[in-house]
Amino acid sequence: MLNKAQIRKCLDIIGEMFPDAHCELNHSNPFELVVAVALSAQCTDALVNKVTKNLFQKYKKPEDYIRVPLEELEQDIRSIGLYRNKAKNIQKLSGMIIEEYGGEVPRDRDELTNLPGVGRKTANVVVSVAFGVPAIAVDTHVERVSKRLGICRWKDSVLEVEKTLMAKVPKEEWSVTHHRLIFFGRYHCKAQSPKCETCPLLDLCREGKKRMKRKEVK
Repeated sequence: MLNKAQIRKCLDIIGEMFPDAHCELNHSNPFELVVAVALSAQCTDALVNKVTKNLFQKYKKPEDYIRVPLEELEQDIRSIGLYRNKAKNIQKLSGMIIEEYGGEVPRDRDELTNLPGVGRKTANVVVSVAFGVPAIAVDTHVERVSKRLGICRWKDSVLEVEKTLMAKVPKEEWSVTHHRLIFFGRYHCKAQSPKCETCPLLDLCREGKKRMKRKEVK
């Protein structure tokens, strides 16, 4: 496991590698972000953006989503995985936002998780990106990078990873660290073919050292 100084070094280097890391889901307001993140479960941001390009022209507010038959919304997001379930959730959460929150997306993470299809990760993304509240959303990239580097333990649950990162990363850096870890995992420390040979963190990375040793043996 990395110590405090080593974690600091990792964060600084990843920050230098990806200084412009940001949320890659296209949106123009908090409600569009909720819809985009709900659609992104088990799906790439690139595909979500392709779908929302037309979706957000047709549907501008929660009322628009509940005015159409479910089948019509399903067809509009058909190219996305689990589209039937996601269409149901989007209609339900739209109704809840209208009825319980006066048409405005709630700013509280716990209230956000009450919305259908919105889990803790989604809520953290929304409060962080839409409302500027410090948060670390743990997606597959954040979890993988944190465990490979040794910031977290291999056996840690997603919630444990989130709590560990919150304890080890300064609060004012939570949101930017979330985006940088995603970029690092998406474009450098990939699931199948991480770029260990050229990684500036190799001397600190337990997983990278193991992988390089295996290559030497071969």
